[in-house]
Amino acid sequence: MKKTYYLFNPGRLERRANSLCFLAKGAEKAKYLPVEGVEQLYIFGSLDANSELYNFLGQKQISVHFFDYYEHYRGSFQPKDYLLAGQSQIAQTAVFMNKRKRLYVAKQFLEGGSFNMLANLKYYQRRGLSLTTLIEQMEHYRLALNEQETIPSLMGIEGNFRQEYYRAFELIIQDFSMRGRSKQPPGNEVNALMSFCNMLLYTAILDQIYHSQLNPTISYLHEPGARRYSLALDISEVFKPVLVDRLMFSLFNKKQLQKGHFRWLEKACFLNEKGKKVVLAAWDKRLQETVMHPSLGRKVSYKQLLRQEAYKLMKYILGINKVYKPYHFGQK
Repeated sequence: MKKTYYLFNPGRLERRANSLCFLAKGAEKAKYLPVEGVEQLYIFGSLDANSELYNFLGQKQISVHFFDYYEHYRGSFQPKDYLLAGQSQIAQTAVFMNKRKRLYVAKQFLEGGSFNMLANLKYYQRRGLSLTTLIEQMEHYRLALNEQETIPSLMGIEGNFRQEYYRAFELIIQDFSMRGRSKQPPGNEVNALMSFCNMLLYTAILDQIYHSQLNPTISYLHEPGARRYSLALDISEVFKPVLVDRLMFSLFNKKQLQKGHFRWLEKACFLNEKGKKVVLAAWDKRLQETVMHPSLGRKVSYKQLLRQEAYKLMKYILGINKVYKPYHFGQK
């Protein structure tokens, strides 16, 4: 099975025969990665490489994701868009240009995301937390999603919904406090972990989009941007509660992450290298977990589920399916 590799230290990566050779700065011995066992690379330190390496990675269909010192996603090297078809790109653009269809798809992303957020809260309510008032308010906002006639008003309701949702984090997470969402920079440990995990989800979805015929720059809920793959942001709305939030609750409440796993730069909080390694190990394990697929009738991994979501969206865009129904956590 192919694996994801994370490079934290600065160094040089090059091709040697049919392997990838990484020599970390200051190290005497290089590490070798058999290329047939590599699915993707995450680069957290500065990397020295040449065009020959990227030609090799492209041939082997290995993607590379780059992040800066502050854990911000900076871009990706993706193999040639061998699955990207002109017909699907025209259809994807046509849905974006059709106000009614674009609004429908955008609503579906938020419908799935809001369902999954409520599923999280109901899980903890069954385990004794007092969340009834928050759940009732969120269900009120969820009903209002379908009444919206524009993308901005839809995003406004989603913001209200998520604000109520984050209030529950103060009750669910032990020993740490979120105190509202802060992104640039993260203002505490909860926000630091959320930003890091959101970034992992974003790049995981991006990889799966590249295995479909979808163009990652054409989106429906988030405005398409020249410098980001905004369709990955759209699909992430469905899976943040399932993959990011539930992982966060587990890491904090099982004491796998503690104060010593974070670093502070003035008023900004980030995971340190030790903390990142804890999160990445848990993230890889999470993606390999299996759940029953509601339509396939068999178990699939969460990683496969992300690809299936891209396929479902593609089939709606191409007119193969008349509706697009996002993933609902726990629904048979």
